[in-house]
Amino acid sequence: MTESREHGPYSGPAGAEGQRTGSTRSELDTDEREFSFWQDRTRVFLQPIAAPSILGYFAFATATMMVGAWMARWYGTILTPVILFPFLLTAGLAQLMAATWSYRARDGLATAVHGMWGAFWFAFGLMFMLVALGAFPIALAPRIGVANPSFAFWFIALCLITGLCALAATARNLGLAVLLILLAVGSGFAAAGFFSGASWLVIIAGWLFVASAAAALYVAGAMLLEGSFGRTILPLGHYTAAANVPGRKVTRPLEYKYGQPGVKIGQ
Repeated sequence: MTESREHGPYSGPAGAEGQRTGSTRSELDTDEREFSFWQDRTRVFLQPIAAPSILGYFAFATATMMVGAWMARWYGTILTPVILFPFLLTAGLAQLMAATWSYRARDGLATAVHGMWGAFWFAFGLMFMLVALGAFPIALAPRIGVANPSFAFWFIALCLITGLCALAATARNLGLAVLLILLAVGSGFAAAGFFSGASWLVIIAGWLFVASAAAALYVAGAMLLEGSFGRTILPLGHYTAAANVPGRKVTRPLEYKYGQPGVKIGQ
């Protein structure tokens, strides 16, 4: 007795679909078992550190307030940045250090903000140090009211990056988001001012930079006080009401309070 090829065992779409579903379920089970295997045998060792952004935002506020006030024409002359360059170099270096430690804190937002603005202020200070030493032509240095498209592109990049950081900061708290929004808008005005040579655009940028520096002082101060007192002192606009109540403890430190520095928080 023979079996006709036309009427043999049926393995059409329904059977194939069942085979694919079973195969997919088997693969998922295998992946889950493998994940559980590695999860049960993996240990992550963390090194507690102080909040790097305290240093980062204080350094940022220092550099941004000095240069912003100069751009707003509150003080100084065309050669004022030549005098300011040591402060800008050190403030930029402090921010770069904060960016490095933000990596250790697994904070991508802080790494981006401190890294980019630290590099910018360090480069800004280095440029005017070279001007002071006569190694860089002063005619190429940025001047308020004089078009300098090359320098304007510094601020175009900073505006775009800071805008993305401001968008990410809305997931954290309103204080940081406001800081970065002011900074991004100020960078946009600075880019337009140095690109076109219009003084009023640079002056507006200076006011916005000073406002962002004030916001940075507030954010860094709030983080500093919370770390020192162990509870909220200055609210940062978190999305949970409890985190914005002065005197409310929102974090639980992991420490041995009778230990030495490193085992306990602080010195």
